[in-house]
Parts: sequence; C-alpha cells; structure tokens
Amino acid sequence: MTRRTPSRAADRFSERLLAWWDVHGRKDLPWQHEPTPYRVWVSEIMLQQTQVSTVIPYYQRFMQRFPEVTTLADAPADEVLRHWSGLGYYARARNLHRGAQLIRDVFHGELPRDHATLLELPGIGRSTAGAILALALGQHHPILDGNVKRVLTRYHGIEGWPGVKQVEALLWEVAARHTPALRSDHYTQAIMDFGATLCTRSRPSCELCPVGADCIARAENRVALIPTPKPRRALPVRSTQMLLLRKADAVLLMKRPPAGIWGGLWSLPECPAQTDVAAWCREQLRCEVVDATRWTPLRHTFSHFHLDIQPVLARYASDVDVIMDGPGTVWYNLDAPPPGGLAAPVQQLLTQLNSSLT
Repeated sequence: MTRRTPSRAADRFSERLLAWWDVHGRKDLPWQHEPTPYRVWVSEIMLQQTQVSTVIPYYQRFMQRFPEVTTLADAPADEVLRHWSGLGYYARARNLHRGAQLIRDVFHGELPRDHATLLELPGIGRSTAGAILALALGQHHPILDGNVKRVLTRYHGIEGWPGVKQVEALLWEVAARHTPALRSDHYTQAIMDFGATLCTRSRPSCELCPVGADCIARAENRVALIPTPKPRRALPVRSTQMLLLRKADAVLLMKRPPAGIWGGLWSLPECPAQTDVAAWCREQLRCEVVDATRWTPLRHTFSHFHLDIQPVLARYASDVDVIMDGPGTVWYNLDAPPPGGLAAPVQQLLTQLNSSLT
C-alpha cells in the first residue's frame, strides 16, 4: 500500500513545506485575521467541499451578521440558512447553529479547547477539530482533509481509495508523524495551501513542488493516478414537479421539514412527476390554479442521486385565499428578501420568474 514509512523524511517534509509556505503561503484570508476558535470553526465548516474563492464572500457576510458564537446561537434558524443560501450542503449550517446553541448553553459561550470535547459538537469530526485547535490556538493536532489526503498519498505513493478504512488509518498515522510539534498552526495552513494551489487534483505544478525530490508518485510517473479515485457507481435519478404558483406579484413558498434534503429551507411546492398539477393543487392545497405552463426541465445533482425537476408556472385562481401565511407557508414577493434559506434550484427558478415579469 505504501513504499515509505516516514521517519527523518517526516522532518524534511515539514521543514520544506514550512519554508515554502513562509514565502508562498496564503496569509491574508479573512479567518486568518484574529483567528479565534469561533472564526476558525466557521471557516472550516464553510470550507468543507467548497473552494476558498467561493467561501470568502459568504464568510465575510456571515461574520458581519454573526460576529460572536452567542450571536449565532440566538439567531433564528431561517436567518442562519438565509446567510448560507448558495453554499450548499445545508446540514453544515444547521449543525453550526445547533453547535453554537450548545456552546452558549453548556460551555458558557466559549468553544471547547480540547479535542475530545470539540468532537461532541455536531458537524465536527477529527480533522475539523484538529484544524480549529491548530489554527486558532497553535495546538499540536494532525488534520486529514481532502487536500491533505491528496498530498500524502502522492508523496508516499499510497494506493487505494482514501475512503477505505485501512487506507484512512494509514493516512492518519502518516499525517501525525509529519505534523511538527512547533509551528503546528503554520504547518496546518501550509499543507492545506500546498494541496489547494500546487498539488491540485488535476494539472498539479510538480515543477514547483518543494517536496518533489522525495515524492514517490512523481518519481514513478503516477501523479495522475494517485489518489485512487472513489469507485464510481451510477447515481439513481428521481423526478419531481416544482410549482411556481403566482398570486399577483407573489409566489407560494413552503418550508421543508427540518431533516432530510434541503432541511429547513424554503422551497416551492412539489408534486409527483406524472401528477396533474391542477388536481394536485385542488386536493393538497385546496385551491384552484389555471394557465399551467411547463418550463424547460432542469437537473440538480446531490452526492447520492440526480433530481430531475419539471418547473410548472400556474396562476392561483381561487376566489377565497385558502392558503394562509403561517410558520410553514408564505406568499413571497419577489422584490423582498427571502424568508430564509433557499435551495439553489429554487433560487434559480425564482430568478427566472422575476426576469420574465420585468
């Protein structure tokens, strides 16, 4: 599985990486200014499966609205999700909000400063906990995010998908041996920066690599083959109809259940793909709709399935407004701020509707 066990090589690796970072590393990211545990925590959660360039404006807006953990804990869930809209993976925002409430109620408004206790908070795993404590407090903890896995598998020539338990265990061992006791915060940032800017997934800049002289994947011309990709499987396809029900200048939004896909977000009413829209609205919403028009379908892909969406625009035509505003239903004016977080395809359809009306 691997051709080298780090010993003195571990020291050379960290020394060279730190020397590279001192000159080329990123040192002006928003969360690097006043890197409190709270600020680093928010950034680490946002950066999960999301690029730095995408995260920066979201992080800045989020921190402006929720500058302290108690501010986040006290905020309504809808407002937290609204500030997350567009970042995706909304369970991250829900976990962040729940974690802030636990910190307020159980830990007296301060993030725990030991690794084991941090792991008790929702959405924080071993690598995220290590990153928070290393970057904010300089504690000595290894991390193993996607960038680090890619760097270490190439450097050590480790084959096998990193999601396999045996491979992951080896990577944790290697990561721990490489992490220096001194400058753990700089090393943690350095290896993340290195993976994000030089040792990238495609077209890595091997000619600029500070550790390339010892890299097994480079020596054996296997950089493009490592890390071993996740075994591919065909994603199942689900279908739905999303209804844009208009009443004057407003469109009907309904809040999704707190758990599951798009949990807690505001969405458009949905009915099964082959269902007659007018009959469904009559039965489920107790209203009449007319002028139903099918828009061009769109596909939204989740990690474990494709969702084919058939948008249908229709006009609310009941004489009496039987759909009343409430905690889970609202007639939303397209010119107003949304009531909470919106899933990406819902935002796309609302933007399309608004454009068609102007």
